[in-house]
Amino acid sequence: MRIAGAPISWGVCEVPGWGYQMTPERVLKEMVQVGITATEFGPDGFLPDAPEEKAATLAGYGLKAVGGFVPVVLHDPDHDPVPEVDRALDGFVAAGGDVLVLAANSGLDGYDTRPVLDDAGWAALFSHLDALAELARSRGVTPSLHPHVGTMVETRDDVLRVLNGSSIPLCLDTGHLLIGGTDPVAITQEWASRIAHVHAKDVNDALAAKVRAKELTYQEAVAQGMYVPLGTGDVDIKAIVTALNAVGYNGWYVMEQDTILPEEPKDEGPLAAVRQSIAYLKTLA
Repeated sequence: MRIAGAPISWGVCEVPGWGYQMTPERVLKEMVQVGITATEFGPDGFLPDAPEEKAATLAGYGLKAVGGFVPVVLHDPDHDPVPEVDRALDGFVAAGGDVLVLAANSGLDGYDTRPVLDDAGWAALFSHLDALAELARSRGVTPSLHPHVGTMVETRDDVLRVLNGSSIPLCLDTGHLLIGGTDPVAITQEWASRIAHVHAKDVNDALAAKVRAKELTYQEAVAQGMYVPLGTGDVDIKAIVTALNAVGYNGWYVMEQDTILPEEPKDEGPLAAVRQSIAYLKTLA
């Protein structure tokens, strides 16, 4: 089982006003402290922009690169996402990152609302996905699409439309699927062969239900503790790992549980939850 980290588990996020942003030095040091040997890059600005400096920073902590989350607008026929993804791939290639995790950005700030797609928007999204998947593979990187709350691929219907209407592999984010109304166990069991990457999350579904009902925004629910350590919430992580093992999945399990920090932690902070999640996941290996 290949277990990796993600800076958002330490509250590091691309959304303006998300919360206190911990330094790369502390985050990467704490990853090593709990035995993590690889990580996703995190948002732009967390690591140095220059590909060689990005690679050197991770290497300085003995960390490998997994790749990372790249939200781009895919539904606008007049917007070409290739240049920005190509720039992101420069960093992947320099640091040995092997998975591109695309998200269908709404074009709005944050993940609390999104527009509704028409047929032209879906056609543009699929066309751009094809182009970006080809670009990633041409550079030795595996492409994947990440269903994500507040993006253009959020709900169960959205997810199934992508799986049935395209060939791009899936980043299985167990938390975002549940929050968006998709059973992550059922998707894994039916589509395991399409899964190229896993973001391992556990969720308090009582709070997730309030997001689905529009009683809370996504960001409000995260701040209230919607994500919990693996094995303590309402996602059946064991059933998901079992289904992936059955098809010989050998990709990454990324500890990626969105966290909002009101201020700099004076104690362990997010590290405690990451440590608990890793320990649980290792019992399933």
